[in-house]
Formats: sequence, C-alpha cells, structure tokens
Amino acid sequence: MLRSVLFAVVLVITTPPFALIALCIGPLAPMTRYRIITKWTDIVLWFVWHLLGIRFRVIGKENLPNRASVILCKHQSAWETMALQHVFPAICFVLKKELLRVPFFGWGLARMPMIAIDRAAGKDALAQVLEQGSRRLAEGFWVVVFPEGTRVAPGTTRRYKPGGAWLAHKTEVPVVPVAHNAGEFWRRNAFMKYPGEIIVSIGPSIDGALYTADEINTQARNWIEAEMRRLFPHHYRGSSAVVEDTAAAGDEEDA
Repeated sequence: MLRSVLFAVVLVITTPPFALIALCIGPLAPMTRYRIITKWTDIVLWFVWHLLGIRFRVIGKENLPNRASVILCKHQSAWETMALQHVFPAICFVLKKELLRVPFFGWGLARMPMIAIDRAAGKDALAQVLEQGSRRLAEGFWVVVFPEGTRVAPGTTRRYKPGGAWLAHKTEVPVVPVAHNAGEFWRRNAFMKYPGEIIVSIGPSIDGALYTADEINTQARNWIEAEMRRLFPHHYRGSSAVVEDTAAAGDEEDA
C-alpha cells in the first residue's frame, strides 16, 4: 500500500510539468516531440522498477523486423502503454479521441504522434486508422494496436478486432504479435500494484503483404493466445477454451 501511494504521488508531481512542456513544443517535428515527451515514461518506469518492484524481461527480440511495423499486443494494464516505448523503436498508439481531453495526461498525448479515432464513427474509424496509420508508418513510427479493444484480465480474452491487421495489409508492413502478463501485478483500474517480473514475448512477424486482414488477425490471435497459455498456464488451469470477456461496450478503450 505504501509503495502504491508513493507511486501515485510520483505521478501527480511528474505529469503536469511534462504536459506543459508538451504544449510548448507543438511546432517541432513529430519524432522530436516524441523523444522529448517520452522522457516522462523514462522517469515513471524508473519508479515502477525501483519503487513498485515491477520488473520486466523481453524474449523474442530477434523476431523484430528491420522496418516500422504494426504491433498487435495483449492489453492488461496501463503498464504496457509506457513500457512498450522501451521495448520497441519509436511507437505510436491507436487510441480513442476522448483520452486527449484528460487534463495534463491527455494534453501530453495530444502532442504525441498518436492515432486518435472516433469510436462512434463505425466503419469510418477504419478509414481514420488507415489515413493516420499510413502517415505514422511513413514517419518511422511503429503502430501499436490493442486488438481486443480494452484491457482484459489475465486468463481471459475478447474478440480480436481487425483494425490493426487491416492497416498492416493495406500498407503491406509486417505485424508483430506480443504477449505479456502485466495484469498479474498491475490490474485494470487498480490502485494497488504488486512486485514481480513481467515477461514480454515478441512473436515471429507476419507479412502484411502476403495475407488478408482476416488471415493476419487470425494468425496473430492464435500465436498470442497460445503463447499466453505456454508462458502463464496458471491463468488457464481448468479451462480448455478461451474465456470470453463480455464486458459492456462502454468499457472499451481502443480500436
């Protein structure tokens, strides 16, 4: 409890100054803004490691393509939104536009090279992903998509949405599947964080030019869910099938 309280204090102290810095550097190039604003994650992750005792280990780095790609990643907590910036080259996230209105944190996000979409736009949201995602990939950013659309508890999954696979297919870039267990130690909407080691596993890339969006999505899902069971079998004991999370649509966060 004490460590979690102190970590909350760290966030309160560090976030507003970086939000103000972000507001001042709007005219700079996207990659320059990214390098400056992500210093915030450097600071926060230091405290995650040394104060909260949440450490991480990456396996499968040899699978990384040598070009900007689309990353399809399991989403369990806020941890991966910060830590993936230390695992991959420069990245951007597909996220809902509402996050940009969050005081301080959202202001900083708005100055980052993100892909903000209107979830109420329906099929037009895919066009937003393609338009903005193509631009980000051309700028050298890797695009991170959480295909389940929201944070899911360890041992569960939701339907994998096609947006990330569709972007990779249309732009003919590789897809990199990622599995991890961050939710064991940093749960969704939980104030308490617990020490432990997060394992981030990077899978073999899927060539976006060789497969349809549905095929890419299926391959990525199959690898991620199989890897979750291989690395973290304790979350799946007693269940031979995927547990479907049927949370209300209003809980979804990302496209």
